[in-house]
Amino acid sequence: MTSKTDSTAKNTTAFAAQAAISFGASLFAMLVAVYFMEADPWIKGFLALGTLYLTTSAFTLAKVIRDQQEDQRVFHRIDQARVDKILAEHDPFKAVS
Repeated sequence: MTSKTDSTAKNTTAFAAQAAISFGASLFAMLVAVYFMEADPWIKGFLALGTLYLTTSAFTLAKVIRDQQEDQRVFHRIDQARVDKILAEHDPFKAVS
């Protein structure tokens, strides 16, 4: 039986680094903008809290989407294994009774 390699796309290290740097720069810029904004402290606190809440909810959403994709991949692999087993056991020259 031949083994198949996983055909899913993998991210490069450069792409992961670019995404992390982009995230860090945008969060830093937003927090600096809130800090230097000319407004009352409670308004700054409200905007900073909103920024942090948006950041944590974005991480949660990304994790949920990733988990759903992994679950679908597992079901797809199980279905593919069943089809492979049926095809391996199938004999096209066997007489139908």
